[in-house]
Amino acid sequence: MAMAATVRREGRRLLPIISSSPNPSRSALISDELGPQGARSISTQIVRNRMKSVKNIQKITKAMKMVAASKLRAIQVRAENSRGLWQPFTALLGDAPSIDVKKNVIVTISSDKGLCGGINSTSVKISKGFYKLNSGPDKETKYVVLGEKAKAQLVRDSKKNIDLCITELQKNPLNYTQVAVLADEILKNVEFDALRIVFNKFQSVVSFIPTLSTILSPEVVERESESGGKLGDLDSYEIEGGETKAEILQNLAEFQFSCVMFNAILENACSEQGARMSAMDSSSRNAGEMLDRLTLTYNRTRQASITTELIEIISGASALTG
Repeated sequence: MAMAATVRREGRRLLPIISSSPNPSRSALISDELGPQGARSISTQIVRNRMKSVKNIQKITKAMKMVAASKLRAIQVRAENSRGLWQPFTALLGDAPSIDVKKNVIVTISSDKGLCGGINSTSVKISKGFYKLNSGPDKETKYVVLGEKAKAQLVRDSKKNIDLCITELQKNPLNYTQVAVLADEILKNVEFDALRIVFNKFQSVVSFIPTLSTILSPEVVERESESGGKLGDLDSYEIEGGETKAEILQNLAEFQFSCVMFNAILENACSEQGARMSAMDSSSRNAGEMLDRLTLTYNRTRQASITTELIEIISGASALTG
């Protein structure tokens, strides 16, 4: 009789808990054991599945970090060597972003893939900011976009101002000849007084500097040199051979653009891989912290289940002996 009374009392105590779960799928996911303060704990199977998913994600992020590190070492050497190409042009023609011209073409360089922090957003923000500064009734500003990520952001609100889009630049390793062909294609399709190249200059794995380089057209260079402006020192050089000054300036402008483009693409690729390394390292650490929290939750849930089973066994034994 005592045992039957105990069973009836236990049944009356558990009946509200069982009847308060109208959704059978929810009751299957949540264990029926009571926690220390009457709250039900999650199923250990759900926690195990979540831990398995986090471990798989952590493996992927670690692998992506290693791949980015190997690519960075190869590109960094080429980027550092390419810096000697454009420096003589800067010493000769200068880099004057403050020169006011009527036709500006903004060449925005970005990556084709994501998961590399905010380098692409930074380039797009600088491009949009420069566009706003140089917009006016008597001025014309256009975009030339290199990279899928910048294209996706600029197409939303500046589609009509984009003259040319080029993607999949980093699909194969680039050399100077390929970049020179690309630069020649850009010069054939746009009219400009100044080309503004926006890219991220590589400093270290965790640091990159948004940079704006300016290439002036031969007409603007000649006008500035004749007016005695920032390029007035050009008249002090002697011209040898049968070429005129205009032809030499045209060749210099084309060669300068291809050299700066080559360096800018490599610098941006270095910044992309460095930012991807940092992003994947942060993701791996976050996955490890989440795994620690899930392990703690799993151990608590498992211990609560064992404690509940022990209490039931002891209560049943006490009822039989009582």
